[in-house]
Amino acid sequence: MNQESRPDECPVCGADVPDGAAACPECGSDERTGWSEAARYDGLGLPDDAFDYEEFAGREFGGRAPRRRHDRFWWVVAVLVLLAWVWFLAR
Repeated sequence: MNQESRPDECPVCGADVPDGAAACPECGSDERTGWSEAARYDGLGLPDDAFDYEEFAGREFGGRAPRRRHDRFWWVVAVLVLLAWVWFLAR
């Protein structure tokens, strides 16, 4: 990597890039992936400022709260532990 092309501050995350570093120590960007003029971000499919997370989550997950399948299991475990503790103390 050309030392002159390495920035003092990472343009991706803003971390200090030490002398002689081949990549940013924080985010891993380097000349090929982040701080070069030829780096491309348009094909990554990143959301823009108009992205509505609530609408996305409703569309992806159906707007329902996730089912809690293990609640009953943990109640049974808690009761069994309590009964074992009472039995142990009664001996």
